[in-house]
Amino acid sequence: MTVTYVGVRHHSPACARLVRRTIAELRPAHVLVEGPADFNDRLDELLLGHTLPVAIFSHHRDGERRHASWTPFCAYSPEWVALTEGRAAGAEVRFIDLPAWHPAFAGRSNRYTDAEERYAEATGRLCREFAVDNTDALWDHLVEIQDDDGMADRLAAYFDLVRGESAAGEDDTAREAYMARWIKAAEADAAGRPVVVVTGGFHRPALRALAGRAAPEKGWPEVPRPPDGATGGSYLVPYSFKRLDAFTGYQSGMPSPEYYQRVWEDGPQAAADALTEAVVRSLRERRQPVSTADLIAARTLTEGLTRLRGHRAPARTDLLDGLVAALVTDDLEQRLPWTGRGPLRSGAHPAVVAMVRALSGDRVGRLAPGTPAPPLVHDVTAELERLGLDGAGHVTLDLTGEPDLTRGRTLHRLRVLDVPGFRRESGPAGGADPVLEEVWSLTPDGDRLPALIEAGAYGATLREAAAAALDGRIAAAGPDMRALAAVLFDAALCGSADLSDRIALALRRGIAHAPDIGALGHVLGTVLGLWRHDRVLGTAGSPLFGAVIDGCVRRVLWQVEGVRGGPAPADLERLRALAAVRDAVLHAAEVIDLDRAAVLATAARVSADTDAPPDLRGAAFGLCWSLAGATGAAADPERAVRGAASPGVLGDWLAGLFALARDEVITAGNGSVLAVLDELVGRLTETDFLVALPALRQAFAFFPPRERETIARGLLERRGLRGSARSLLRTAAPPELLAAAAELDLRATTLLTTEGLLKDPPP
Repeated sequence: MTVTYVGVRHHSPACARLVRRTIAELRPAHVLVEGPADFNDRLDELLLGHTLPVAIFSHHRDGERRHASWTPFCAYSPEWVALTEGRAAGAEVRFIDLPAWHPAFAGRSNRYTDAEERYAEATGRLCREFAVDNTDALWDHLVEIQDDDGMADRLAAYFDLVRGESAAGEDDTAREAYMARWIKAAEADAAGRPVVVVTGGFHRPALRALAGRAAPEKGWPEVPRPPDGATGGSYLVPYSFKRLDAFTGYQSGMPSPEYYQRVWEDGPQAAADALTEAVVRSLRERRQPVSTADLIAARTLTEGLTRLRGHRAPARTDLLDGLVAALVTDDLEQRLPWTGRGPLRSGAHPAVVAMVRALSGDRVGRLAPGTPAPPLVHDVTAELERLGLDGAGHVTLDLTGEPDLTRGRTLHRLRVLDVPGFRRESGPAGGADPVLEEVWSLTPDGDRLPALIEAGAYGATLREAAAAALDGRIAAAGPDMRALAAVLFDAALCGSADLSDRIALALRRGIAHAPDIGALGHVLGTVLGLWRHDRVLGTAGSPLFGAVIDGCVRRVLWQVEGVRGGPAPADLERLRALAAVRDAVLHAAEVIDLDRAAVLATAARVSADTDAPPDLRGAAFGLCWSLAGATGAAADPERAVRGAASPGVLGDWLAGLFALARDEVITAGNGSVLAVLDELVGRLTETDFLVALPALRQAFAFFPPRERETIARGLLERRGLRGSARSLLRTAAPPELLAAAAELDLRATTLLTTEGLLKDPPP
């Protein structure tokens, strides 16, 4: 038979060795590799001499979908070995799989995703038979640490077993039918010379059957072309072991790439020895004590586990289990991460983290000089140089004029594209934020080039790419008002005015059905700020933004009037929504189709509604006070405070009041609300005070430190005392601890009094 099928597990050193040996022995005319057929004309580019790992990044966008995927290669990837060894042997090498844009790949972001989930039942039974935790341990046991003799037969039996019990989906069927055509074409062209086919092991049985019964193929199959109107392309990107590792989320091939790199280079015994020392060194660098005796114990335990499990050399789990047994003396609260798949969870033991990191490695690929890059890379490089942003350090920008406004927009465009190395330290955080200065930290980052190449999927220029990324966020947000508001603010920061109008339209349509008062308040605050601050963002006075403001104000007031509920903790987002209504009435009355009297009437009804929650009643009263002054519904703030004096109500009512009328409370001084409040708190029993205390603390958190100091100074003056007002704001211990201690003391006193054990109970 002229066709030799080598089924592999992606990123497997044992499979890579088998591919290398097969090509060396057969000297084939053709080597066919699972990979994107539309990259065949650029194989010379792939084999320029890059430092591995690298990947082919492919992107596609049309009217129906947007898709991006990666085809990664490291030194021990069987596909990479097939390409390089095939070239060295004089064979014609070709990729034979469908292009990455094809609908068959719609559900996957990595081409070389192994198919374990499709044959989980078969591998699960094998795991139980061989008493191993998972497929990775099973694979090591059966393949990676075994002798190479008989490897081809062993792999064939394994993949025949798992594929024989699994059904292929439509995407696999389409891919396999296409790859079979390439095999028949190569077989015809080889004229009796060998052909080697290297694909994922899941496909091997199907390809043998399909090619065995298919008619000869005349000429190479046509490579499918994207639909008309679609945009896309493929570029090489530097990759990294971090991105390749299953412990950081990549679900293809092997975890612990540094371990398997060492296995590929030096064999399993040398890999275990070297990485044991690497783990110990890592722990010592983190000042975790590891003695020479611990190192010896780790090696001894690893060797013991290797013999106990019947391995000729240490497998990855032998090494890791031996390290844990020697170096971890504490009880572990989590399962060891190598008993499963997926990223490390927070709270993992430091020694376990060090082990995973050491076996993961930090190798980063590098593209050879002259490797083509998408236009965005060149555009960003030129733009950063032109604006003086191509260095390192901190940059302070004045957003009130040029050139800093342009520099800020450039940096924000890089931010929304997730390009590393550009971090904003401070600046406006929302539409209503009056901050007119930004501080950025610029740092060189090895991941910047891959990120820019991948961001090239969005457009050829930075402005175009950022706008396309924001457009994608609009589509993903759907009716989510908060998400749309966040995209709107980012669009303004990036200078994407055309998108701002589109987002505003989406917000306007969604307002009438938005059920969340907090989300409406968030939208209102963002849009109001953008409508007001034209110097920075260029969106002031927009009629469309004005319509959004009007819709939000009406919807918030309508919803607030229907809220019912008894005493409950203050809803801070609801309070922020009413504060946004207040600001809109004060600063954008001309775009609101409600006069101030109508807003005040609504607020007055809510403030007097005993069925409304306390925080909402306090906020409605504060809204009246802030809009009308001490007249009308807010004519008697002191009386209103007295009406909310119940211990279970007072703090939450005050939270609403302070959220809406903090300035009015301070301006009124100690002869008004604060004086009444001082009187009421002073009358509370110890029990009632402890009931009211948490909500009171939350309410006074609305005052910044300087205003709290002013209030404290007023309290001293009322009592005719001298002293530091600031000292009243400091406690000898955390306030929560003091409150808990007071509550405990009160309970003890009450119990002693009830039992007649306290002779003179306190008043």
